[in-house]
Amino acid sequence: MAHLADTLQLILGYIVPFLLVLTLLVFVHEMGHYLVGRWSGIRILAFSVGFGPELFGYTDKHGTRWKFCAIPLGGYVKFFGDEDAASVPDYSRLEQYSEEDRGRTFLGAKLWKRAATVAAGPIANFILAIAIFAVLFSIYGKPVADPVVAEVKENSAAAKAGVLPGDLLISIDGTPVTTFDDVRRYVSVRPETPITIQIKRKGETLDLPMVPQRTEITDQFGNKMELGIIGILTNQETGNFRLQTFGPIEAVGQGAVESWHIVTGTFDYLSNLVLGRMKADQLGGPIRVAQASGQMATIGVAAVLQLAAVLSVSIGLLNLMPVPVLDGGHLMFYAVEALRGKPVGPRMQDIAFRIGFAMVLMLMVFATWNDISSLLG
Repeated sequence: MAHLADTLQLILGYIVPFLLVLTLLVFVHEMGHYLVGRWSGIRILAFSVGFGPELFGYTDKHGTRWKFCAIPLGGYVKFFGDEDAASVPDYSRLEQYSEEDRGRTFLGAKLWKRAATVAAGPIANFILAIAIFAVLFSIYGKPVADPVVAEVKENSAAAKAGVLPGDLLISIDGTPVTTFDDVRRYVSVRPETPITIQIKRKGETLDLPMVPQRTEITDQFGNKMELGIIGILTNQETGNFRLQTFGPIEAVGQGAVESWHIVTGTFDYLSNLVLGRMKADQLGGPIRVAQASGQMATIGVAAVLQLAAVLSVSIGLLNLMPVPVLDGGHLMFYAVEALRGKPVGPRMQDIAFRIGFAMVLMLMVFATWNDISSLLG
């Protein structure tokens, strides 16, 4: 009985939330491709959530097969004239079609239509993230605190720079800060990176240079991560903790700002990774996403939706990377085609797609290894 209870807890606590989040993200991403493709007059053969053998589905009046497949780790939209689900162009097959049919293939569409169709997937992910954040801000508001220092930890970067309790933080590296979370967000992705914080103390403005210390922290679920820390704290009295509320339009704007923070934070992490300031073990794969989904599910629906928004932005960014087989790789080929006035040759595209597939596969293996190492560690 204990084994059965553990199995049910694993399924309901981790696998189900993970599949729900992943299905939502994949569906929205592929729906972006589908809607713009249909609008562009391209015939769509299949809309699949998942890969591998079909579990169930149906064919609509336009001839599109909508289906759920056995391996729920992605999805695809297959266009008329594609060689496979990755939209690898098949030029030899294109020549076999009539002029009318050729116009309904993905490859036969005008360049701008192909580019718009490909870009629509990542854009849909960004729109989803903004929408989720907007709903959360509209319903729950946003907790904020003034950027006023209540405590400075001994021997911290802030202490060494001369920060004192009561200091009001105005900007960091020229970027204005209005809440204490703005400070945390900026500093956390800049470990061992020199920064200058501008403060106001008794009417006087001071510029204090410091270097955030790379520090390992543990969250409420026991997950460990490394962040930049300067060693300042706030509290209810000093920070004036409050809940900021938003109307529908303001919430959308805040959703866009929050999504942009994820984008910039991702690039900051990648640049620090290249410079050796952060470790690559924070790159996670499906196992870590499943774990995070289960952990957020214990907090509530809002936490799961917030995770979905973060992942949606991440998926959008990942797909825009200029790697063949990803959407960004296709857009890269279209940019070359626009400059040359003709498509990149089939052989060159085939080689690039094979290299791109190998790169994506290696990234997945590396991320999964990180996941396993994290669980065992």
